[in-house]
Amino acid sequence: MKTLSRQQFLSYTASAGAAMLLSSLEGFATGGPAKKIRVAIIGCGSVSNRYIPHLQGSSQVEIVALCDIRRERAVKHLETYNLGKMPVYGSVDELLAGVPFDMMVTLTDMQVHGELNKKALLAGRHVWSEKPMANTYAEGKALYDLAGSKGLKIWGAPAVVNSPQFEFMAGLVRDGKLGRIASAHGQYGHTGPGWSGFFYEKGGGSMPDLGVYNMATLTGLLGPARAVMAMTSIVNPERTVDDKGKIKVEAEDNAHILLEHDKGVISHIMCGFNYFDPHGHEAGAQSLHSIQVFGDQGNMRLVGYDWESNGVYLDNSWTEPPVLHVKDSKGYQWQEGATKVAGALATGVSPRINALHALHVLEIIEAARASSDTGRKIQLESSFPWPMITVTNKQA
Repeated sequence: MKTLSRQQFLSYTASAGAAMLLSSLEGFATGGPAKKIRVAIIGCGSVSNRYIPHLQGSSQVEIVALCDIRRERAVKHLETYNLGKMPVYGSVDELLAGVPFDMMVTLTDMQVHGELNKKALLAGRHVWSEKPMANTYAEGKALYDLAGSKGLKIWGAPAVVNSPQFEFMAGLVRDGKLGRIASAHGQYGHTGPGWSGFFYEKGGGSMPDLGVYNMATLTGLLGPARAVMAMTSIVNPERTVDDKGKIKVEAEDNAHILLEHDKGVISHIMCGFNYFDPHGHEAGAQSLHSIQVFGDQGNMRLVGYDWESNGVYLDNSWTEPPVLHVKDSKGYQWQEGATKVAGALATGVSPRINALHALHVLEIIEAARASSDTGRKIQLESSFPWPMITVTNKQA
């Protein structure tokens, strides 16, 4: 993973990022009404049922094609979402050779994200990819470089940095409301998806499916991680899933990850597919403090999940009880990433979501596995623009 020094990496990515931004602004700053971005969706499984309605709600997006290896699922979506008689394709090659479009939204099994995203970039399309954007950091970095060389953009989920709760917490860190920060914790788990085997096969796992959210949130709040130590395991060696019946579990279904940040800050993440949680994917009534950050003058605790939060408790008084802030998510939804970056392409305004941040999280996942395998602390090379929130927080 150590192919560039940190200084070389930051210098390279800063210049590449500037070039990509300039290209975007030149391409979309027309002086007229915002451009409509033509979107094609590949992967018409469960996640697409959240993405499609959100994309349809944007005046800057036009869905022009659907694609799925099970073509009948894409055909069914035409009726479900009133998409008319738009083209439906059964492979990425058919899709890229078909109706013209600007951005591909990748919602397939995670093991094929890298190859699909590469094909889209080579064909001159921007990409929004569900997590992860690739299966290794090297593959993801190659995609980022490829996009830059062609004047294109690629982004990867999750979109947790868009939430008003994240913005509030990042503002507290920026303004020193917690004093000197020492430690943070993130957790996310449930008893595991039962509808597909890819979560448990090689290239899947609880880290790229679940831990990725906390990794994005904690690095977004505390800054890039410099090193990783981790332990991972397989608690349940067999699973029964809808599409394949009984399968052998090959990827970690239990993980604990320690991240070393600058200034002595250490964060911890736990994630897995064996965590009983009656809320599961329904976060409305969730009261778990899934993200906690501690300093010597205060602490903050995110109520609910970082992908769908119910507020932030701030505790920074010796005499007063903690106060719950930002209960209103102000329209934020976890599936909004593709819609937001399409809007950014339409207007030329850079979104808060950053491809380098997604790459950093991908390197953390890979390093965590290497640490677990070797028992060693793994140094990281990647970074991303930080802090992500620069405006002083006025709410606390």
